[in-house]
Amino acid sequence: MSGVITRFAPAPTGFLHLGHVRNARYVWEFARAHGGRVLLRIEDHDRQRSRPEFEDAILKDLAWLGFVPDEIVPRQSERDAAYRQVLDGLVARGLVYGCTCTRADVGGDLYANTCRGRGIALTDDVNWRVRMDPGVEAFVDLLMGPQAQDPSQQCGDLMIRDRLGNWTYQWAATIDDYLQGVTHVIRGADLLDSTGRQIRLARLAGRNEPAVFLHHPLIMKSATQKLSKSDRDTGVRDLRAAGMSAETIRSLS
Repeated sequence: MSGVITRFAPAPTGFLHLGHVRNARYVWEFARAHGGRVLLRIEDHDRQRSRPEFEDAILKDLAWLGFVPDEIVPRQSERDAAYRQVLDGLVARGLVYGCTCTRADVGGDLYANTCRGRGIALTDDVNWRVRMDPGVEAFVDLLMGPQAQDPSQQCGDLMIRDRLGNWTYQWAATIDDYLQGVTHVIRGADLLDSTGRQIRLARLAGRNEPAVFLHHPLIMKSATQKLSKSDRDTGVRDLRAAGMSAETIRSLS
């Protein structure tokens, strides 16, 4: 595994919690075990929910915990020009279209491609979608083994930019991983279902060799609920304030 590059990519929409610490441990331990590098990327594509105070706290907690990146790469809110350059190539191939459907119109995870073929222009006040034609994406997860996903059956045509002007997670993370040379994506098992569509999207964008994926178990607060930033579950800053050491917090994850 020479030339391993992975990343830790927190969203500054809340404070760091034990779920993030578990992911950081997997990321850094994998990189160090294979002589690789860790990129730190702030995923602030959701401009309405991202806050500078959350980002500042995340960076301070990471440093205190001993997770030191090899490189800090540009935040997603600074990447509009790069995203648009990739987008232009997809538009030229007829793979992107405008969509006026609301979340209520869609009604779930699977979009019925309602606006495909309606000729809606890619203006700033509509959603932008990429075609996900039928076809299976097969890959081998380093922990979970062989996988096969058909994005057209999971999500339908993929939204890449919303009507508020935000690039979506699926687009921003995929294009950043491609352009920043990330070879190994290490993240929680809750994102396993996103993998096929991200492999497809990366290939459409021009990536010849897909990233390798590793999805690790989550820390659960119940049999059905994972830890949540929005619920302020087991926040690192709160554990620090209670006098817990960095070593102890790392061991809890």
